[in-house]
Amino acid sequence: MILVTRLDRQSMLLNPDHIISIEETPDTVVTLFNGNHVLVREPAQVLLNRIIAFRSVLLRRSASVPSGRSYLRRRRNLQYQQAAHRSSPLILANGSAQQKPLHRQDI
Repeated sequence: MILVTRLDRQSMLLNPDHIISIEETPDTVVTLFNGNHVLVREPAQVLLNRIIAFRSVLLRRSASVPSGRSYLRRRRNLQYQQAAHRSSPLILANGSAQQKPLHRQDI
């Protein structure tokens, strides 16, 4: 969200994703997707700089998150190892191997 000041000096937070256009007639007019127009005190270049700063913060924050693929790969490997461990055969006293039952009622 970016901070803008209306003509009556009220501060307002504006979502830059909803902005369609910014026009600089004597007053700066911001047009939103829903058709509303907001008259603000700041010039268009200041609003543009604030939007760029807002988006750069979002990009910086998203870059600090580890990539999803390696995380998913690690998680899949862990699940595979756990499943392999669970399905390992039981070794009986006489040395023969027997699979663990799948359900508790099969015991």
